[in-house]
Amino acid sequence: MTSFPPETCCYKGIKHEGTAKGKLSQLSGFEVYTAFPESQSTEKGILILTDIIGHKFINTQLIADQFAENGYLVLVPDLFDGDAVPLNRPHGMGMQAWRNGVHHPQGTAHLPLNIDPIVDACLAEMRTKYGCKSINTKLTIFYLLPQKIGAVGYCFGAKYVVRHLNPDVFKIDVGYIAHPSFVTMEELRGIKGPLSIAAAETDAIFPAEKRHESEEILKEISLPYQVNLYGGVTHGFVFAVRGDLKSRAALFAKETAFMQALQWFRKHLKN
Repeated sequence: MTSFPPETCCYKGIKHEGTAKGKLSQLSGFEVYTAFPESQSTEKGILILTDIIGHKFINTQLIADQFAENGYLVLVPDLFDGDAVPLNRPHGMGMQAWRNGVHHPQGTAHLPLNIDPIVDACLAEMRTKYGCKSINTKLTIFYLLPQKIGAVGYCFGAKYVVRHLNPDVFKIDVGYIAHPSFVTMEELRGIKGPLSIAAAETDAIFPAEKRHESEEILKEISLPYQVNLYGGVTHGFVFAVRGDLKSRAALFAKETAFMQALQWFRKHLKN
């Protein structure tokens, strides 16, 4: 694996202030948070795949709104069928048990079998209903304009950005992930588009050896990539959705990690 499974640090955090501007709605049987840019343009889209706290967490929604303010249509789906982990949930909850669906009313496991279709449904919605284009110019028989969908993956969600980073088949075109978990070497080797990674100096889930392993794989596949390391912060920081903003290091990391993503998309989502 290029990253370890989530641990307790994945569901600790401090709520950031603000009021979400987007809306919650239903899509193919699951809930999705959608934020539009001021122009209401849907030409460029970003799909945010969340950490285990899910799409209703205000910090995640504020990040989505920030991308929208920079000109992007943003979708944030519920990856967990209402079974997201509450913020600062007691340590008694086992992460593997949660992932296997033990806490879900119907026993639905939070595994690729159930999450991949949610990602696919969002991408289809963005390309059809919202008309987000594709940078794949070889298949213009289906999509007449060049493409533009980027994806952001935080912790748990990073795995699914990596799994679906394949513009050749109208999946995700450009990826950005922060402190990934559950990503396998095979998944990382399988990407077909540019990938940017934001990493914490201290991270038991994505430690230095896993980061270096990921860098070697990215070198081998010879696609555009970026790995930024943020000093003085731990696993939760890069989320940039759960850092304690009273900490200067966390505030710097939040703002800089967001700019990292924004600059990456501006470079690689253009025609």
